[in-house]
Amino acid sequence: MLAKISEEKQQVAQELSPEDVSLVDAIIARHKSDPGSLIPVLEEIQETIGYLPKTIQRRVALGLNIPFSEVYGVVTFYSFFTMIPRGRHTVRCCLGTACYVRGGKKVLDKLRQILKINPGETTPDRRFSMETVRCLGACGLAPTMVIDEDNFPMVKPSGVEEILESYE
Repeated sequence: MLAKISEEKQQVAQELSPEDVSLVDAIIARHKSDPGSLIPVLEEIQETIGYLPKTIQRRVALGLNIPFSEVYGVVTFYSFFTMIPRGRHTVRCCLGTACYVRGGKKVLDKLRQILKINPGETTPDRRFSMETVRCLGACGLAPTMVIDEDNFPMVKPSGVEEILESYE
């Protein structure tokens, strides 16, 4: 068991900084004795480091003394968990009917051109992750784009670059 823990620590160290590993360990330790703490632990870790690679999932399983399959099952079941590194900012481009008809596809094309990624991907510098959505509930303000919690109504492709530049 000790050899397995040592191997896990080496794998995690290759993917994450020592500071990130310390934060993950602190989160696990803080919740270790709480029944039903798996989802809160995973949420906090993802919020802290941005994603849940298998090495971290194994570390959670060992730390909470639960099977890896249970951790992996939760991560892959819930859509809000990701095993892929996410950017500091999430760009969501609406492609619902109203947005699409009013130029949402052109906004998406401009995002692809500027960020050099496709929906579901993250920029190499982990600044942005891009997603498409089917409706943001702002059809009267189409086309709409959201970055993190900020809404951008009636977006024109020519204004996309300026919007993105305001996010570090």
